[in-house]
Amino acid sequence: MDVVKRVHVVPLGYEYDRIVEPIRDQRADLVYLLEGDHAGRGADDARRGETDGGHTERNATATADYHGELREELASIVPEIRTRECDLTDVYAVLGDVTTIADEHADDQVYVNVSGAGTIPAIGATIACMDVSTNAHAYYVEPSTYAHDGTGEPISFGVDEIESVPTYPIESPTADQVAIMEFLADPAAWDGYHDDRTAPPKKKDLIEYARDNDLSLMADRRSPDERAGEDKGAFRVLDTHVLDPLAEDGYVTIESVGRRRVVELTERGENAYRAFRHKVVDDAGEPR
Repeated sequence: MDVVKRVHVVPLGYEYDRIVEPIRDQRADLVYLLEGDHAGRGADDARRGETDGGHTERNATATADYHGELREELASIVPEIRTRECDLTDVYAVLGDVTTIADEHADDQVYVNVSGAGTIPAIGATIACMDVSTNAHAYYVEPSTYAHDGTGEPISFGVDEIESVPTYPIESPTADQVAIMEFLADPAAWDGYHDDRTAPPKKKDLIEYARDNDLSLMADRRSPDERAGEDKGAFRVLDTHVLDPLAEDGYVTIESVGRRRVVELTERGENAYRAFRHKVVDDAGEPR
């Protein structure tokens, strides 16, 4: 029988007690530290100062002097620690990593610390916990005091309270929708479906791609007779289950070019694909 793990996900910023104490208090079995890419960057360049309630917060992406000590203490109280590189200055990068980890631990209890690295990681992590396809719970740690700038010593000390963050369910794109966004995002994937990489694919190209990749929306529309001619039903299915919802959310645009209806991924759609790409799996059932 599989044992349910208590999994904590923490963006690693200029904090110490706010990271360690909830993990100790809840007796975590596994911790993921989301660590910023700080290669070649100085501490001043690798953080962004913001104000929150009169206190200076940091969107930390640089290594602080005490991070080694923090890791050692975590190692003394947690059986397993995993580090995942993440751009903590990018909401969608944090969102994508948190939803991916939550998906990998769908049968475990996943808790996400939204107070470990400043405002931008907090936003990404909180939105990730709102996704109805995840089972992750956000929490916020109220410190006892705010004190230092974060590089030599943590930006705060002590823990007054650990609060559950209220979240409101949101619908993320379906696996089929993410797969179509993946196709639109990669012109190299258009070979064999679309001859001109300088122009967006047509709806017909998307249908053929969906069939060849066994997307669920085309599960009952694969007969040779259908593929020999124009299957109007397939176009309706594509519109209803994929393109209309994506267009409504601003993820794609659909335009008429002559007699063709072409589909193009928007910048917002590119970010959504980055955030939910774990929903697209390979032949072995693993996220691509």
